[in-house]
Amino acid sequence: MSVDNHKPQRDVLVVDDEPTITGSVRKICSAEGLRVDEAPSAAAGFQLLERCSYRLIFSDIKMAGADGFELLAHVAAKRIMAPVVMVTGYATEDNAVRAMFSGAIDFLPKPFTADELLAVLRRGLRYERLKAAEAASADKPSGAEPYVPCRETCRRLGHVSWATMERQGTALVGACDPFIRTLGGLRGVALLPAGSEVVRGRRCAGLLSADGLTHSLMSPVSGRIVESNAQAVSRRALVEKHPYGQGWLYRIAPCAPGPELEQLISCRRDCL
Repeated sequence: MSVDNHKPQRDVLVVDDEPTITGSVRKICSAEGLRVDEAPSAAAGFQLLERCSYRLIFSDIKMAGADGFELLAHVAAKRIMAPVVMVTGYATEDNAVRAMFSGAIDFLPKPFTADELLAVLRRGLRYERLKAAEAASADKPSGAEPYVPCRETCRRLGHVSWATMERQGTALVGACDPFIRTLGGLRGVALLPAGSEVVRGRRCAGLLSADGLTHSLMSPVSGRIVESNAQAVSRRALVEKHPYGQGWLYRIAPCAPGPELEQLISCRRDCL
């Protein structure tokens, strides 16, 4: 990815037509020592992106004129490095999956708490640094990758969660390594018990970071939990070191594995 070094560097851009949302983002960011630029529409956001570079972008989905998906497309077309978080009151499973497939790093439903916003903010800024590290390692033939690559047999919901089918028809599900690394240290894992139902694009687990914040993990598939990985809870180092192996989180009996997996990203396209 290219970076326009001639643009002034700013911290956070929030694109939303609701003053309460932009105000909430500004308040949390100010407490973190970050400056926020606000745009009441995607068109206004496009103009700001022409003038400045940002570390992180928050965008609504439903806005007058161009919507949040068009902003995602603009970011991709212009090769803008800033990660994008979708913040929306239209928190449907289809919107979540589409947002992640289109390049968003997270999906934050409205209304949200201050802690939920802060968790996504900190993870988004760490993701930006991880992305920069990946770009730097790509220029060094002998450089080590900044994250554990997803296995080719897996399909992922953005860089949040992954799923892979087993021979017996169940699906193993876990957290993607970039998601884990952006926690800034994993302190705990909270899983649902066997027998619980999960829905694709909705929270299925909570990962506690070293700063005491809980980060919601979205499920990549819908179905019934056959087994929760107790080892992932008692030995969280497995999740950090082997996210696509022993650190899996759930074994799930999926409702519609074919159609749902097709809407996930192949790990053969494994790059940030």
